[in-house]
Amino acid sequence: MSATDSPTAGPRKAEVIYLAALELLAEAGYDDMTMEAVAHRSGVNKTTLYRWWPSKDALVAAALTVAAPLRISIPDTGTFRGDLAALGREIARLLTAEDTAAIAAAVLSASASRPALATVGHRFFSDRLEREQAIFDRAVARGEIAADTDAGTVIDLLAGSLWARLVLRGLTLGPDYVDTIADIVARGVSERTGQPASAE
Repeated sequence: MSATDSPTAGPRKAEVIYLAALELLAEAGYDDMTMEAVAHRSGVNKTTLYRWWPSKDALVAAALTVAAPLRISIPDTGTFRGDLAALGREIARLLTAEDTAAIAAAVLSASASRPALATVGHRFFSDRLEREQAIFDRAVARGEIAADTDAGTVIDLLAGSLWARLVLRGLTLGPDYVDTIADIVARGVSERTGQPASAE
């Protein structure tokens, strides 16, 4: 089994390799990041990298998915609004923390001129959305939101507002702002069921 088959698989120094890949992604950008550079920084042979990850895309995708700095906890606060607020704080941390901000910027800035990185970014966010679906399943079971609520649209509203405030407007992501956005999004989604958004 290769590391592309299971995100938790990998050589003994997998975490070191993932961190090296993400550091180089942030420092040099995707185009100038090489497998050779990752091997040198992590202290492993290049052949080891290719044994587990057949390409730079595969390595970056695995690193983004399982590396410690980018891991997020899927909240279970007991309410839809509470879960959105907690998730929003996790997203805000990834966008602003010293060890993750540059990585997030590199992935989120992917464009048509860098289709390989864009593809990796799409995989990363698809994986996150699959995990975040639990928030919506629980909210449906509690009767807080409609069963046909599009989780992707809701997460786009939550995460997109944080990204726009931070990058496009150059403003901070304080907890009050995150809570306000969570309130607005949760209220709008919950209104489709005729139920008010529950507070934490």
